[in-house]
Amino acid sequence: MSFLYPRLLTEQARPLFEEYRHLTVAELAGQVAVSHESAVYVATGGDRISAQQLRELRAGVVDLAERAGFPDDSDRASNAEFDLQVAALLHAEMGMVPAEAASRDVWAFLAIVLLPDVAFWRYPQPPKDRILGTDLTRHVFGRLWWRAQLVRSSAGPEPYSALKILGEAAFDQIYARRAALGGSPHLVRAILRVWKDLDLTGLNERETLRDFLKRLLRLAPFVLFDSIEEDALDDELRVVAQESVDAQRLAAAPDGDQSALVGHGTTRTAVPRQLPTPERREAQPATPQAAPAAPPDAQRFTSFEICAGAGAQALGLERAGFDPVLLIDSKADACFTIDLNRAGWDVVCMDIVRFRPDMRPETFAVDLLSGGLPRVNSMATVARAEDTEERRVLRAAIALARDIKPKAVLLENVPDLVESPGFDADRSWIEAELREEGFRSAWKVLNAADFGVPQNRRSGFLVALQEPYFSRFSWPEPDKLPPPTVGQVLGPSMSANGWTGAERWIKSADRIAPALVGGSDRRGGADLGPTGSKRAWAALGVNGNSLGDAPPDIDFPADGHPKLTVDQAALIQAFPDNWRLFGGKTSRYRQVGHAMPPPLAAAVGQVIAVALRS
Repeated sequence: MSFLYPRLLTEQARPLFEEYRHLTVAELAGQVAVSHESAVYVATGGDRISAQQLRELRAGVVDLAERAGFPDDSDRASNAEFDLQVAALLHAEMGMVPAEAASRDVWAFLAIVLLPDVAFWRYPQPPKDRILGTDLTRHVFGRLWWRAQLVRSSAGPEPYSALKILGEAAFDQIYARRAALGGSPHLVRAILRVWKDLDLTGLNERETLRDFLKRLLRLAPFVLFDSIEEDALDDELRVVAQESVDAQRLAAAPDGDQSALVGHGTTRTAVPRQLPTPERREAQPATPQAAPAAPPDAQRFTSFEICAGAGAQALGLERAGFDPVLLIDSKADACFTIDLNRAGWDVVCMDIVRFRPDMRPETFAVDLLSGGLPRVNSMATVARAEDTEERRVLRAAIALARDIKPKAVLLENVPDLVESPGFDADRSWIEAELREEGFRSAWKVLNAADFGVPQNRRSGFLVALQEPYFSRFSWPEPDKLPPPTVGQVLGPSMSANGWTGAERWIKSADRIAPALVGGSDRRGGADLGPTGSKRAWAALGVNGNSLGDAPPDIDFPADGHPKLTVDQAALIQAFPDNWRLFGGKTSRYRQVGHAMPPPLAAAVGQVIAVALRS
């Protein structure tokens, strides 16, 4: 039988949280209750939990807490043991289905009404998500129920024994950072079974687990894990896990000595898995090009990149002196692209609206928060449903800047956000929000063509800095040299397959390109944009109705109009010519169309770095 639990809505829970955070555990014990005048129940089928059952649940949790030192003492070891025992207790005794457990208001009731003394004992001076349930992977009790839900196995005498295999940080990697994996209890249980049998002697467990999960995440679009029987799935995961172990052991060995692999690992031989091959640029080396090194005496900074896409903006900022501690994007193919080119960068594939800084405490110390946000419409069109998601991301970005308080913020969007009167209200709101945290803001529209990019691409920028840095900031000056033409940039690839018309085409493509469009998921397939854009491309001798699979060959008409390949479009965006793109043609083109050209990102990043160094 499933039970419905009382829910304490956010409007009532938030002021109680603010009040309770200043009380002692003894004072909170006086606030304990099994009901609240503001609590509500969901109007669905199921029996409401009784007051007596709530008292029994509280008694069970308090008993476990007392064994761990409640109300006066606690330490790391006893807290960890308390969490394991409470996870099993809550899941086994609450009689709650996942739909009910997904409600943050249920967990707010437990932490504020039924168990406030235990909740604030377990996390003294907790952040809001630990009590209010704004992120259930962080809630003092909710995270434990869900951890037990993921690992419970009815096959053995101890259904929750797998809880002991990994700690909270490791579970966070599985079901908070790698959402594509953590949604499957079948897969999570297999990960735990395989993980506990690995030989991790001498290895960094966190880094090895992260590598293991990255490898699984790359497989996720191609393997339906839930359809594989338990034994077969364990075998599949054992191979992938051993690849991670071997890679970590080899990286730690002097000069890559492969003898370091002898005598370690599972008894099953790890065979390198052949993933779908990402598209590569024509005539390019297999390894990605390293970013130019900063001057030896130049101070480097840290960044946190949101809406990271294929990594173009982060790449430009890296050239300017910013090393990312974390990158987030909601598109799996874009995350795979970054992994392919910068394996050392920490990439999280999730919706930025769901991200909370407490998931990754290192983000609180970054120098720069940056992102190329989805294109917003003006307030005059905000009622249009298709702009809801973009504004949601914009609000999340500003809230994130306020929460982590970096030294600098860099956000890129449409030029209208900077120039149009229709965005006056947006600019005022953004500036006011940031001003409350000590930021001063500057707005500017820059054209990528002024910074060596062969494309007439205007972007709107917001740069906000704390003092004293803002007073030292000035926008970058355009390059003195003109950008290369389309013919100069694409000439080598257009002539690579023997096309007889290549020389004529190169000479006629003697201008920069129009702005590449196509980064939105709401557009159709891979083409070069609306009618006006296609006409501009036609004047350059390019057929913009769709994208080609390869440059023209010897049989292509000498006076024909070739189609661009995705890789040629990436050259127009000034990606490095060996930057690999993951996914199908449309996905790869959307990654390219969404990108900020790295030279433009580098130019803006350099002036921010100068302001921070001065």
